[in-house]
Amino acid sequence: MDDSHMADLSDAEALALARAGDKEAFGLLYQRYVQRIYSYIYYRVGHAQEAEDLTARVFYRAMQHIHRYEERGLPFSAYLYRIAHNLVANWHRDQGRRKEIALEDTGWNPPVASEPHPEHHLIRMEEEERLLNAIRRLPPERQELLILKFVERLSNAEIGQILGRSEGAIKSLYHRTLLALRAELKAQQEED
Repeated sequence: MDDSHMADLSDAEALALARAGDKEAFGLLYQRYVQRIYSYIYYRVGHAQEAEDLTARVFYRAMQHIHRYEERGLPFSAYLYRIAHNLVANWHRDQGRRKEIALEDTGWNPPVASEPHPEHHLIRMEEEERLLNAIRRLPPERQELLILKFVERLSNAEIGQILGRSEGAIKSLYHRTLLALRAELKAQQEED
């Protein structure tokens, strides 16, 4: 198949070809997902070089086991995130530490609407800092849930597959995480 037709393939079509041994089809899947997987890993490990290495390992492992991939009604990306989740967990275990990267250290800046007065901008920055501090106090699994939900914009079903939990368990964890954040923010507000 020539390159112009290869780019038109759906994930399911590319996946079927990749399972049959077509390396170009797997390359197409790689191109579609490498940046998302790298971003996810980078948020979890906090080091560009480690994130690059782990991302390469995710795709190597996916390519080695593509023939065993089973369609379960979820996108192929959920399979890649699950591999990434496992490799990151192993990396943290091997490192003997849990390092989370602060969102502001990633270079990602949330969009700031134009404010009519500098005081409004300062208040918003303070509120964002309080939220980031509250998120940093959450257990790593809950931080990961928030990254997958709000940065990667994955569905509860996709997050469930990545974290090895049911969709209902993810909904429950998400609810508990939001309650914990609310309580933490209230406690911060009472300290001020």
